[in-house]
Amino acid sequence: MAGVSRSGYYNWLKSEDTRQKRERKDEADYTLIKKVFSLYKGRVGALQIKMMLENDDHVIMNHKRIRRIMKKYNLVCKIRRANPYKQIAQATQEHKTCENKLERQFDPQEPHKVLLTDITYIYFAKGQKAYLSAIKDGATREILAYHLSSSLKMDIVYATLDKLMKREDFMPHPDCLIHSDQGVHYTHPEFQKKVRDLGLDQSMSRRGNCWDNAPMESFFGHMKDGVDFKACSSVFEVKQAIEDYMEYYNEGRYQWSLQKMTPVQYRGHLLAA
Repeated sequence: MAGVSRSGYYNWLKSEDTRQKRERKDEADYTLIKKVFSLYKGRVGALQIKMMLENDDHVIMNHKRIRRIMKKYNLVCKIRRANPYKQIAQATQEHKTCENKLERQFDPQEPHKVLLTDITYIYFAKGQKAYLSAIKDGATREILAYHLSSSLKMDIVYATLDKLMKREDFMPHPDCLIHSDQGVHYTHPEFQKKVRDLGLDQSMSRRGNCWDNAPMESFFGHMKDGVDFKACSSVFEVKQAIEDYMEYYNEGRYQWSLQKMTPVQYRGHLLAA
C-alpha cells in the first residue's frame, strides 16, 4: 500500500536511532547559526556565519552544512539588489578626467598602494539626506578614512583626504594610486592638485561603468544593508551608526577572500609577509 519494498521498510525502521541523532545534531547547530543570524538581523550569509563561528565561538562547521541547515529552518539572508536608476554626475568643461590606470586590478597584494574612493547618499528619518565620502584600501579592504556631511560641497572630499593623511599608520606606497569615478568632485582642478601635492597618482573609471570601482560600490551596499539609517532621527545618530559600523567592518567582519581575516588582521598579515 505504501509503495515501498519489504527490505526498504525494515531498513527504515532500523535507522530510526540514526535519524534521531542527525536531527538532534541539526537542532544544536541551528541554535548556533540562529544566534549569529539574529545578532546581525538576518544580514549575513553562510560564509559570514562560518567565519564568525570559527573566530568568535571556535566552532568549525562546513559552509555547505550551514547552507543546508539555513534552508531547512528557513533562514533567508537579506540580499542586496542593484539600483539600475543610479544617477551619475557629469563634469563641466573645465573639469578634466583621468585615464583608467587601475583597469580593475583592485588587489595589488600591498597595503596603501591602491586606494578606492567614492561618495554615497544616505537617507534617514523622514526623507532627510546626508552624504558619506570614504577611501578604501584595495589590498586589505580596510576603510582608511571617511567623512559624513550634510552638503555635497567640495569640502567633503578634501576632509576625507585630510583624515587619510593624518593617520599615523598610513604610509603611502611610492606608486600609490587613488581611483574614483568621474564625479564632479574628482574631476575638479583643486581636488586633482591636492592629490598631486600629496604625492598620489590619480585614476578614474570609464564613464557610466560602475564595475570599474566595484569594491567601493559593494562596500556601500553592504553598509546600507547592515545599518538601519531610517531609524536615525538626526545627522548625529547617522554619524554614530556609521562609526559603529566602520569599527565592526574593519576590526570585526571576517571576509572569506581575506583568508577568513578582518581587514585590520589582513593588513598585519600582509605587512608581516
